[in-house]
Amino acid sequence: MTVELRPGRTRFGSPTRTLRGPAGLSLRVEPRALAAGLLLTAAVAALAVLLIGTGDFEIAPGDVVQTLLGNGTPAQDFIVNDLRLPRVLVALLVGASLGMAGAIFQSLSRNPLGSPDLLGFHYGSAVGALVVIVMFKGDANTVAAGALAGGVLTGVFIYLVSYKRGINGYRLVLVGIGTSAMLVAAVQYLLTKAQLVDATRAMVWLTGSLAGRDWSQVWPLLATCAVLFPLVLGQGRALRMTEMGDDAAYALGVRVERMRMLLMLAAVLLTTAAAAAAGPISFVALAAPQLARRLTRSPGSNLLTGALMGSALLMLSDWASQRAFGADQLPVGVLTGLVGGVYLLWLLVTERKAGRI
Repeated sequence: MTVELRPGRTRFGSPTRTLRGPAGLSLRVEPRALAAGLLLTAAVAALAVLLIGTGDFEIAPGDVVQTLLGNGTPAQDFIVNDLRLPRVLVALLVGASLGMAGAIFQSLSRNPLGSPDLLGFHYGSAVGALVVIVMFKGDANTVAAGALAGGVLTGVFIYLVSYKRGINGYRLVLVGIGTSAMLVAAVQYLLTKAQLVDATRAMVWLTGSLAGRDWSQVWPLLATCAVLFPLVLGQGRALRMTEMGDDAAYALGVRVERMRMLLMLAAVLLTTAAAAAAGPISFVALAAPQLARRLTRSPGSNLLTGALMGSALLMLSDWASQRAFGADQLPVGVLTGLVGGVYLLWLLVTERKAGRI
């Protein structure tokens, strides 16, 4: 069996290599994108070890690895596997979910501002969670279910209102911004009607935090990612074809509206599952795909690299919040909001100079 390497270029001009094997099998590889993916994977693994060792009881990276392999002391085993590992896994999965959801929406809308947190899905989840907290005094599981339901209903509403012989990117963004404004008003109304204890609990959830996360948040999120990630990645080729325009994609055999609806549903579920696990984490979905695109220098959807970048960003933010503020930890949602606001301003200025807005 032989494998033939053939150099080439994508239609965007980035260099590629085609691996050709027996029976006509072939795989196109972009070396820079592959290198970026491996670099981000290594960064996520290193950040995970660093985060697990961070806290009031510091653990050296080597001891963290030994404990994960089952060779730690009983105290290290309890701290690593029971207290810190679930939080790190939630950060990894939430970041990956938001990064991939952001890549989907930015690719479908063909707009760098097409992010779930700007389109209103986070606020939809917030309204669902606050209804459960304020009106039904629900526990953590029912709050998560309310957040999931609110996000999905918001996604269905935005899709139906945006649809007019297909989905137009700018119409999707405008409808999402308008929906966000209405949902923000609903959040504020619910907070004014809440009792003090419920309002405090609601504000803690709305901030977005990884503190206190345990295995009960890990497993549902892991199952969601295990189902949706392969589904989304399987549509990656069709998604790239739509970048040439719907007519060209139709000519190449892509069922554009079916693919678009499937990917939007997957992105909404990823966003709302992330919000249900950690609250609304701002700007990760906006920044991760753009940073991944600059790293790979590929104008495609960058689904997988966007997910890896999202994990790296959220884990780095969580580590910074713990290191910078110590016992008075800044919730990670506040830190991503602060940094993301600066990034959004920079992105708007860049887009304006380029004449796209």
